[in-house]
Amino acid sequence: WPDTTDDHTLLWLLNHIRLGIPELIVQVRHHKHTRVYAFFVTATYESLLRGADEIGLRKPVKAEFGGGMRSFSCEEDYIYENIENELYFFTSQERQNIIRYWLENLRAKQGESLHNIHFLEGQPIIPELAARGVIQQVFPLHEQRILKRLMKSWVQAVCEAQPLDEICDYFGVKIAMYFAWLGFYTSAMVYPAVFGSILYTFTESDQTSQDICCVVFAIFNVIWSTLFLEEWKRRGAEFAYKWGTLDTPAESIEEPRPQFRGIKRISPVTSAEEFYYPPWKRLLFQCLVSLPVCLACLSFVFLLMLGCFQLQEFVLSIQELPRIIRFLPKIVLAVIVTTCDEVYKKIAYWLNDMGAW
Repeated sequence: WPDTTDDHTLLWLLNHIRLGIPELIVQVRHHKHTRVYAFFVTATYESLLRGADEIGLRKPVKAEFGGGMRSFSCEEDYIYENIENELYFFTSQERQNIIRYWLENLRAKQGESLHNIHFLEGQPIIPELAARGVIQQVFPLHEQRILKRLMKSWVQAVCEAQPLDEICDYFGVKIAMYFAWLGFYTSAMVYPAVFGSILYTFTESDQTSQDICCVVFAIFNVIWSTLFLEEWKRRGAEFAYKWGTLDTPAESIEEPRPQFRGIKRISPVTSAEEFYYPPWKRLLFQCLVSLPVCLACLSFVFLLMLGCFQLQEFVLSIQELPRIIRFLPKIVLAVIVTTCDEVYKKIAYWLNDMGAW
């Protein structure tokens, strides 16, 4: 929580969590150095099992019951591997995912409000409070025991395969899939690197020989990139099957992002109260604001680039200048590009938020 949070806000949400999500255990702690309050949230093993059932968490099945992966069911919990082991049945990422599901499932009742925040009926409370800045951060705590093990087997390991299963158990499938792709890509780059080095070594200095080698290397890259993509499709499918995400059903209708704003209305589809933003207003903003701002930013960068090129030519035309001064235009261009990158990033966030309301 921010250090300016009042007691009424803390007690309001604490009461809602304890009444609305009895599966969670909440501890309130005060950090005397930062002077902020924090809610430490956990759950019992039985609550985690019920949460896994609700979200359809896929878990491995014992061999005598057919093996493979299946959505968890409390009614048939005996068929799953390691169900008797409370410590190791759920991975760190799975426990975090279930608790996050419980937290985001806390919904407001009709006419409910906190200070100047008025909730819609059925609207998730915690994402809205986080988007409004009432809640400063929602994040899982690290497990030092697992981190130390990953530090030895992953970060400090040299010339060893990545412990992808351990990464998946701790950080989740998305992170593990990214590092699986990164490792596969790094290994695959060895082939064009070796082939290119051989071509470079045996290429003659004449133009004809260099042109032939360039064509050969280009053909090799086309073949390599095709094989790389096809092999990664197979490898990625293997990981997805192994980690239980290959045949995951499509997500149901997602909740509107908490930053979305608009006028309240009754949905003609669900007959529930919702925020609505007219499409013509969004289109008007894109044409009158987004497009001119983007064109202005592009024009500004283009003019700056031309100015730096002109400065480069002017500096090079003066022979008396020290050699280090000749690098000044490039340094100026690098500084300008870095500065513009930060400024344009903020502009892009603002346009994205405003244009998508």
